[in-house]
Amino acid sequence: MRVVVALGGNALLKRGEAMTVEVQRANIRTAAMALAPIAKEHQLVVSHGNGPQVGLLALQGAAYKPEEAYPLDVLGAETEGMIGYMIEQEMGNLLPFEVPFATLLTMVEVDGGDAAFHNPTKFVGPVYDKPEADRINAEKGWTFKQDGAKWRRVVPSPIPKRIFEIRPIRWLLEHGTIVICAGGGGIPTMYKPGADRTLVGVEAVIDKDLCSELLARDLDADLLIMATDAEAVFVGWGTPEAKAIHRANPAKIAEHKFPTGSMGPKVDAACQFAEATGRTAAIGALADIPDIVRGKKGTLVSKKFSGLTWHA
Repeated sequence: MRVVVALGGNALLKRGEAMTVEVQRANIRTAAMALAPIAKEHQLVVSHGNGPQVGLLALQGAAYKPEEAYPLDVLGAETEGMIGYMIEQEMGNLLPFEVPFATLLTMVEVDGGDAAFHNPTKFVGPVYDKPEADRINAEKGWTFKQDGAKWRRVVPSPIPKRIFEIRPIRWLLEHGTIVICAGGGGIPTMYKPGADRTLVGVEAVIDKDLCSELLARDLDADLLIMATDAEAVFVGWGTPEAKAIHRANPAKIAEHKFPTGSMGPKVDAACQFAEATGRTAAIGALADIPDIVRGKKGTLVSKKFSGLTWHA
């Protein structure tokens, strides 16, 4: 079976944790322990978030003159290499020496006319108190939105259209390689208008879950898993009536609204994959990945389910 696993931010950095290499490596080690059993039995592709890492690099770069700061597409490429390296190393420590790994810098095409460029929504970087967010906004012109009780920078998040490296990813999978790719939603790029079709980077961050859905669809994956810090998708989250969805028809779960900053993109991606392929997408806790593959935990979305069923 071919499985695509999209690691959420909790696989790299939990809310409130220091953005140090030691902390991130410890979290990736935990993720590797959940992924290693899957890699022993199935073809595995891993994508991951990079919001905190891109935000930190952007904040560091803001100390330079504006013309010297690296744009978000370049920072995205940097984080793909850094995070991929750590995932490879930690999984390699758990799997036989002969198992090959590859981390691919992954360029993804977006549309320069995407409405997202007029309404930044993608959270990047650390959280701030309101006064600190206002100060940085005044100094650097960054846009901030509320994220829980704190504030975070937001940037455009256009829809992914095409993954340029899909052919080498397929080749690597066919030759038994564990592939780490499309980190942070991939490196956002677009073609400049004109006949020469010049590809350029874009100052944006693509949603990891939507890019992972495109990746899974292009790879004819049997299962797409979006791993997060919640055991399932809940209806009525935060209320006494909260219920965890176990199995869902995509049309039925789409009737419910989920927060755009957390479960919303994951549910959208799961529904898109299930509708387009007739296969199953799943959302659940990182530690539960082996049981999610077996269909015992998480929220499973598929057209073969008639409605919604709930976890006991």
